[in-house]
Amino acid sequence: QVQLVESGGGLVQPGGSLRLSCAASGSTLNAYAIGWFRQAPGKEREGVSCISPSDDRTYYADSVKGRFTISREDVNNAVYLHMTTLKPEDTGVYYCNGRSQTNSDYWGQGTRVTVSA
Repeated sequence: QVQLVESGGGLVQPGGSLRLSCAASGSTLNAYAIGWFRQAPGKEREGVSCISPSDDRTYYADSVKGRFTISREDVNNAVYLHMTTLKPEDTGVYYCNGRSQTNSDYWGQGTRVTVSA
């Protein structure tokens, strides 16, 4: 069973950048599809980006396409979300999700991102 821990959130000005990390323990992360989700205050959790386990295909929500990049680093057993040109509407708690080949879901505790001047 994999345990996921997110980090890298914080306060950033509009137009700034952050890199979120999703570090895994208990299992190798490259066996899981990894997704980043976010939840803004008063809104439902939404998918932001994901990366497949076998061939590292990536997916991005339209709202972040061209600004966010997801990547996997097997040597660190981690997945990253590099966020650039941040907007106030990117504010929220960002969660890392791991889905196993048996479709079991594992979540981290989240890391807060605030984009504000």
